[in-house]
Parts: sequence; structure tokens; C-alpha cells
Amino acid sequence: MEIPNRIVVAPMAGISNSAFRITAKECGAGLVVCEMISDRGIIHHNKKTLDMLFVDPKEHPISIQIFGGTVETLVEAAKFVDQNTQADIIDINMGCPVPKVVKTDAGARCLLDPNRIYEMVKAVVDVVEKPVTVKMRTGWDEDHIYAVENALAAERAGASAVAMHGRTRKQMYTGKADWDILKQVKEALSIPFIGNGDVTTPEDAKRMLDEVGADAVMVGRAALGNPWVLGQMEHYLETGEIEPEPTPREKIDLAKLQLNRLVELKGEKIAVPEFRQQAAYYLKGIPRAAKTRAAVNQVFAKEEVFEILDDFVAQYEAREKLKSEGK
Repeated sequence: MEIPNRIVVAPMAGISNSAFRITAKECGAGLVVCEMISDRGIIHHNKKTLDMLFVDPKEHPISIQIFGGTVETLVEAAKFVDQNTQADIIDINMGCPVPKVVKTDAGARCLLDPNRIYEMVKAVVDVVEKPVTVKMRTGWDEDHIYAVENALAAERAGASAVAMHGRTRKQMYTGKADWDILKQVKEALSIPFIGNGDVTTPEDAKRMLDEVGADAVMVGRAALGNPWVLGQMEHYLETGEIEPEPTPREKIDLAKLQLNRLVELKGEKIAVPEFRQQAAYYLKGIPRAAKTRAAVNQVFAKEEVFEILDDFVAQYEAREKLKSEGK
């Protein structure tokens, strides 16, 4: 599987649905990854879980990420994804730090045992046709960092690539990502390595490739409400030029497009409340947005959200026009 560029969008729970992924793809992502999906939800054919497996033709190449606490359940889920979805890649989550995932022996719990990583990855690789990749963290905590051992275990088991977030499970999303450890992992591996953590600007993306030696960069929170950064990163890697920031009007137009797609995907009743967090990200950094964020949180119809956002950007543009005229 070849991806068209070196920008990968991280799987983010509650965010990385098809509506978000298409938007990210159109803005410049080379590979998108769906939010992680429970192996047991797949095995039990839970409707909500199976709906998460939907792939739009515009998303390719796309990776579907699964997680699970036992070899048996993970294998069954992987077989289902392999045979019944349009995924190009199957990704195994071995880094999620959230307690409800870890307590099922899934996600970051795997980081404590390289042998278990080998066993689980090999079992999946042996039964599927699609390439298998693994996403992990550097370790459980500062006293249990087996980053190189864990990545090599995944490689020996047949993984086609490894992505690693430069934080431990204990850090969650705080502190600084340790790129020195990521560099050690990259140097130890012979398969492609995707570096993740603290990549927020085009310059960060280039540093991840140059300093860590990563084959690709994974971008997560930096793309929320700002998927343009994905295209800016790709453009900078190719040309060394920084593209201009989107205008507030462009931000609002894309927010509306993403909400439209989410309504088509999930229906208005689910989509509008779910989109509130995304709307807040799109509004971030635009002056006087607080009241607009609050207003969006009070409505349940797509057209009402559109009206609030349109009024907000019209008022913003009117203020800017007066400023430019010296009034």
C-alpha cells in the first residue's frame, strides 16, 4: 500500500468519523485513520460499532483501527474488517491510555510486554490479507519504556509499519513528546516508521522527518478545526513555502461542509450535538467567538447552526471592513 504523501491523520475518538476523514483528505492528508473500534463490538455486530466501519470512496487510502484485550477476539475482529470493509490497512491500537480501554488489557496495557505484542500482531497478520500496522506509545511510564523492544516485536510479527506517539501512557497528552526515543525506534526498524506527538506546524512536520528520521508524520489535535494545516505541511515539505492561514469565512464554510457530511452520515439528531466540539475548534482564535460557541451548544438543527455561524462571520467581516476604512 502506497500513500500519496507523508501526512497521516491520527485516529481520534469521537472525531475521526467519515465526515472528518473526507474533510482531512480534501485538505491534504495522505492517509486517514478511523477512530479506534472495539473488537468485541465488531464480533457482536453492534450496530453503532458496525456503522463506524463505513468508508466513503473519497477516503482511500484509509486505515481502520481496532483494539482488543485477547488474541482470540482481536483476530476475529481483524478477519471481519479484512473481509467485510473497504479498509486498505488494518491498524492495531496498542497505545490508547484511557482507563476504560486499559482495564480490558487493551491499548497501552500491551506496552508492558513485548512478547504479548508479538503474539497479538502475528496472530492478526497470519489471518488477514490487508497490511497490518500498529500504533503505540513510548512506554507505560518513565520506568517502563520498552519502545524499541515493542516496535521490533511488531516488526518481527509481520507488521507493515509502526506509528509511535512520543509520550508514555502516564503522560496521557501532557508534557512534551520525547523525539529522542522516537529516533531510537526509527533507527532500530527496517519497516516504515510514523512519528507522532507535538507535530502542530509545517516546520514541526519537517523536523520530525529530518531529526527523527520518520518516514511519515502523524498529526492529531493540530488538525481539529484546522484541517488546512495538513495541506500546509505537505506544501512546506515539497516547496519550503508556508501557505497563508485560512480566513474566518473559509473556516466557517468548511465547518458547515463538515457538519453537512456528518448529518448525512449519522442524521441530524446525533450529528448536531456531536459537532459542537468541532464547531468550537473551528471558531478558536477568531475574535469574539465565545457567544457564538455558546449559541451553537443550545441548538439541535443543522440550519440553526448554519445561521449562527453565518451571522457570526458576517459580523466579523463588517467589523474588519470598518477597521480598514479607519472608522
